[in-house]
Amino acid sequence: MAEFLSLHDAVARYVEDGATVAMEGFTHLIPFAAGHEVIRQKKRDLTLIRMTPDLIYDQLIGAGCAKKVIFSWGGNPGVGSLHRLRDAVEKGWPHRVEILEHSHAAMACAFEAGAAGLPLAVLRGYVGSELPSVNDQIKFIECPFTGERLAAVPSVRPDVSIVHAQKADRAGNVLVEGIVGVQKEAVLAAKKSIVTVEEIVEDLRTEPGYHPNTCIIPGWAIDAIAVAEKGSLPSYAHGYYPRNNAFYKEWDAIARDRDTFTAWIEENVMNAGGNA
Repeated sequence: MAEFLSLHDAVARYVEDGATVAMEGFTHLIPFAAGHEVIRQKKRDLTLIRMTPDLIYDQLIGAGCAKKVIFSWGGNPGVGSLHRLRDAVEKGWPHRVEILEHSHAAMACAFEAGAAGLPLAVLRGYVGSELPSVNDQIKFIECPFTGERLAAVPSVRPDVSIVHAQKADRAGNVLVEGIVGVQKEAVLAAKKSIVTVEEIVEDLRTEPGYHPNTCIIPGWAIDAIAVAEKGSLPSYAHGYYPRNNAFYKEWDAIARDRDTFTAWIEENVMNAGGNA
């Protein structure tokens, strides 16, 4: 059952060195505040999982938190490369990071399989793709009913999943609105989970706009809830604040240079008590 903690305490309790960590949120509700807390606490040797690693994973990698990244697309959306990721993979700074690349479809299916407690996900995919030649976690199996050749990948079962959402109520249930990615599946697939939210309300069922098909992550599936206002900036939170497009452009220059990056992390994350 969900426990209400500070973000510092939630990360300290549930994110251990060497853990496999998923931080999800598709185009918005990206858990930047939680990622920054992981950096501040100097967590190390993490295997980071994310369908679309973007700026927050670039920051985690550059800060030395990651040893491996499992993903399906990596870049600065609308801008270009993740320079800290490239520097780690290509030149080993601050240390070498292993990468394991999948397709979006495979990652989504793997999260869903993990949420269902299954060991693998099966999909029609990777036809004509070169990824199986560089990713030994992609296998092909024959359907026992039709004989069709299908792709199979291991399910995603993180040690801890971290997501950001709009609201939680006093019972620990969490509301996710807007574009919904695999946040719910990531939480259900994980051994432990942390959800950061913009605010706490009494009861989600009495909130304006609530309806039976609303995406709710139930409190029984969550270990820790932490309030982090503007916790997904510079991405956006539907109904709360817009995306900071200017920062995504600025990040390209910040991340290109090791010293500039290090100075930015020191000023905006290590020496910041809140969201950078």
